Amino acid sequence: MPFGEIVCGSPGSGKSTYCYGKYQLFTALNRPVAVVNLDPANDNIPYPCAVDISSLITLDDVMDEHGLGPNGGMLYCMEYLEANYDWLESRLKELGNDTYLVFDIPGQVELSTNHESLKNIIAKMGKSGIRLAAVHLCDAHYITDASKYVSILLLSLRAMLHLELPHINVLSKIDLVTQYGDLDFNLDFYTEVQDLSYLENALSRDNPRYAALNMAICSLIEDFGLVGFETLAVEDKHSMLHLMRVVDRATGCVFVPPADAAAPPGVVPASGAPASSRPNEYGLFSSAIGPIQGTRSDVRDVQERWIDAREEWDAYERAQWRKEGEMVRDEAAKKSKIRERHTV
Repeated sequence: MPFGEIVCGSPGSGKSTYCYGKYQLFTALNRPVAVVNLDPANDNIPYPCAVDISSLITLDDVMDEHGLGPNGGMLYCMEYLEANYDWLESRLKELGNDTYLVFDIPGQVELSTNHESLKNIIAKMGKSGIRLAAVHLCDAHYITDASKYVSILLLSLRAMLHLELPHINVLSKIDLVTQYGDLDFNLDFYTEVQDLSYLENALSRDNPRYAALNMAICSLIEDFGLVGFETLAVEDKHSMLHLMRVVDRATGCVFVPPADAAAPPGVVPASGAPASSRPNEYGLFSSAIGPIQGTRSDVRDVQERWIDAREEWDAYERAQWRKEGEMVRDEAAKKSKIRERHTV
């Protein structure tokens, strides 16, 4: 059964960069992966593209032929893809059932909030047996402004209700958040979407004219109780690994490496012992209910790394990189000496 994720979000939220980072991470982990570009306006694709919608239709051709603007042309392209879904289905089948699929979606938010074509395409993929989750990226700098934070809360909620998928909202570019100002609260307030009444003073200060409207929206969001955020620094290995585990849990995907691959710690060979004493990290049930572990799994660690003590962490990581570089250089020198002895 193929697994995958729909990467959506507003323009500039880092969707293509995340897709490329996902491709690099999975390649390093020896996990089969394919990135599918469904953005007909994406002319500068940074990742190796397994399926590209531009071979079916492009935004420029639609705008020239039908006299549409960028937004109307994009909606037409999605409707055209929906009408020609067999083209996409045949190319996905060529990738095989073991390949993890990453779909790069256009940045027009109406596609994931109210237009039906993308939703219908996702429904067709679900009927064909593809298990998908939605990864909704929001630029983290919005949390530095109370009214903008309310706007991404509402946008995220609308996307969750519209796409009807297991949904992970992500504050992308969390490593750059301090460049846009100080936070009024700790990071966990924004990721866990805690009591939004605490935003009332900030909303009244920044936009007094719309403070009451903003608070009404906050009450609506709290009534649903669905929105929460993960964090992402795409160049940070630990951050990418944590988000990978979150998405795998949402889809129910448990990746089993090839038989000749080294088993990770915690995997115990099958024996006559009771199941309770034979923990297996590949077990679907234990993956679903167990805590997600990792360096960036706790939002307090994320705050310390990127907000409270960023300079200290940067210095520490640079020192670790130098040590790793020296170890690699020494190992290469030893191998070179061994080869010289054998040749002599």
